[in-house]
Amino acid sequence: MLCGGLGGVMEACARGASMAGGVVLGVLPGLDRTGANPYLTVALATGLGELRSGVLVNAADALVAVGGSWGTFSEVTLALHAHKPVVALHSWSLPPQAVASPGAHLLTEVTTAADAVRTVLTHHRQYPAENT
Repeated sequence: MLCGGLGGVMEACARGASMAGGVVLGVLPGLDRTGANPYLTVALATGLGELRSGVLVNAADALVAVGGSWGTFSEVTLALHAHKPVVALHSWSLPPQAVASPGAHLLTEVTTAADAVRTVLTHHRQYPAENT
């Protein structure tokens, strides 16, 4: 699982993935790893600031967006532009006309974390050609 590597939602996701036995890569904005959350398997200090979102999105097969910060919005739009599935959990939603018709299936809104995981896995099975 990839995440931004810091606190809040990023830490909660890292904790869940780690407790389930997963490998967790945190893509940190700065060069200092000391701010990384304790649930990361690997803390990648990029020194890129907010530009790390591009690294995070392009390295991922799918994006689960939680919350509504500007950073989350930029990650949602980068993912859709890269034709990667986005699952929005209490996050940004876009009108259907904002998502190009070939990619309309890429944006799904859900209400629970379990639904988010289920949706990502379902998309992964339904559209294997899009999985990188």
